[in-house]
Amino acid sequence: MKVLITGANGQLGSELQVLSATTPDVEFFSTDSSSLDITDQEAVRTFVNTHGIDCILNCAAYTAVDQAETDCGAADAINQYAVAGLAQIALESHCKLIHISTDYVFDGKGHKPYLSTDITNPVNYYGASKLQGEQAMLQINPANSLIIRTSWVYSSFGTNFVKTMMRLGKERDSLNVIYDQVGVPTYARDLARFLVEKALYTENPSVKIYQYTNEGVCSWYDFAYEIMQLAGLDCKVYPIPTSAYPTPAKRPHYSLMDKEALKADFDTEIPYWKSSLNECVQLLNNH
Repeated sequence: MKVLITGANGQLGSELQVLSATTPDVEFFSTDSSSLDITDQEAVRTFVNTHGIDCILNCAAYTAVDQAETDCGAADAINQYAVAGLAQIALESHCKLIHISTDYVFDGKGHKPYLSTDITNPVNYYGASKLQGEQAMLQINPANSLIIRTSWVYSSFGTNFVKTMMRLGKERDSLNVIYDQVGVPTYARDLARFLVEKALYTENPSVKIYQYTNEGVCSWYDFAYEIMQLAGLDCKVYPIPTSAYPTPAKRPHYSLMDKEALKADFDTEIPYWKSSLNECVQLLNNH
């Protein structure tokens, strides 16, 4: 199998590159915006056809949530129009498209884990652009393709909440962290393992939406507190409400997503968030 990874230098893409070394039956083509611009549909089409790609793993995204409120064009270009282009190419070339989406397609006003079929209602432009990408892919409908929604992604690669907390935990005596936004952290390495071991081999006549996060539930405060504990840092973490930390873009207050369909259909188990966080923190500490 030949797999094109877009956004290969991001958190998830970097984890996929690590796994590619131990996946001999799959040939990975790792690209980023400098080597393959996914907003250039003709360039992507040529790449896919030239290399005989069997699956496009779209890890590329515009993820600057606050900046997206004013930089709408850039968010749309990557999160909406490029996804539509990838779906069209997948349809034409008879290859799979696995597209990574987000919990931000929901408004966070719920009180039980969101099903993939629940009504979407994003509260910020980033979420709206990601939802429009999902909708375009569903409409074009390339066979054997998946939309995987995830949340609160972190890794030993790139810039993320875990690495920021560890850095600040070494620099400061205390930190204030929001306690009234609830969800689940997702270790990019766990998601990458699922994609390589399970998702690549999907067979479904139309696009299906699944949701993948680690198991459990926590607030950003809980997440930060656990990071300090695992990293052995003395920095105190204090809980604050969202109202005390205003941002240009609204965030959903409740982002828990139901994963039962994914676990059943792919016969897979998902690690608990604290166990995966410990793996990542130890990896960062060792480096």
